[in-house]
Amino acid sequence: MVSLYRLEGKVAMITGGASGIGEWTARLFSKHGAKVVIADIQDNLGLSVCKDLGASTDSICTAFTSSKNELKKDHSECRFGSGLFSRLSVIGGLDWGVEVSSGVPRFFRESSFFVHCDVTNESNAENAINTAISKYWKLDIMFNNAGVVGIAKQNILDNTKSENVRASDKHKPSSRPASHAYTSSNHGVIGLPRNTAIELGRHGIRVNCVSPFLVATPLSKNFFKLNDEGITSVYSNLKGAALELEDGAQAVLYLVSDDFKFVSGHNLLVDGDFTIVNTVFSMFKQSA
Repeated sequence: MVSLYRLEGKVAMITGGASGIGEWTARLFSKHGAKVVIADIQDNLGLSVCKDLGASTDSICTAFTSSKNELKKDHSECRFGSGLFSRLSVIGGLDWGVEVSSGVPRFFRESSFFVHCDVTNESNAENAINTAISKYWKLDIMFNNAGVVGIAKQNILDNTKSENVRASDKHKPSSRPASHAYTSSNHGVIGLPRNTAIELGRHGIRVNCVSPFLVATPLSKNFFKLNDEGITSVYSNLKGAALELEDGAQAVLYLVSDDFKFVSGHNLLVDGDFTIVNTVFSMFKQSA
């Protein structure tokens, strides 16, 4: 049976979680009960998403009564017996925050937080992971969603060595017309989860990959110089459907959920048949 809250009690870190598929995934994970760590270079957007997530979480208000030093739970506002605290740093391995309204402190469990992270900087990535673990005492899910893109150069001789090994935004297992750096990195990103799944499987760690069709993220729109309408007008064989950001997030939720605990080393295509359709040679009539 599929649980209503698939990620209850889980802690997830999402790189590139301030916008695009990352943002939608952060919101979906939070909706399913996960604590979300957003790691991104877009500080203002990341903090804004965290604020939204924090406003919709735990309705149970918790506080210490100073006289008995015990933990009380109540659905109403919480009051201290004496003194005020700005933060209860660790209760049961989780951080708690406080809001004071009319002299009455209300306590809430923080459902998310933001950490600045440039994924091209290894020390930034290491700091994001360490920060997440120090805050929540564990890390159950890592969604490596952030990417970088360079200039789309058509001639391979125009590419430098660094550009040929640079990761791009998403992963598609096809050699469609694109820059050499983009295509090479996409194929590499598909192979890495497969090999990593073999290595980490003995530790009970699953590794998977999501390969979405072109979707209107800020990164893809800037890279292909298309607006939202231009993105959705790109040919798709699946008539009557258009890929949306939420579809990418739902695919990620599927792969990380314990409901699908035996799925590992898999590349999930979310592309409406794009990678298997030959629009030039086919016995089947193609979508208009």
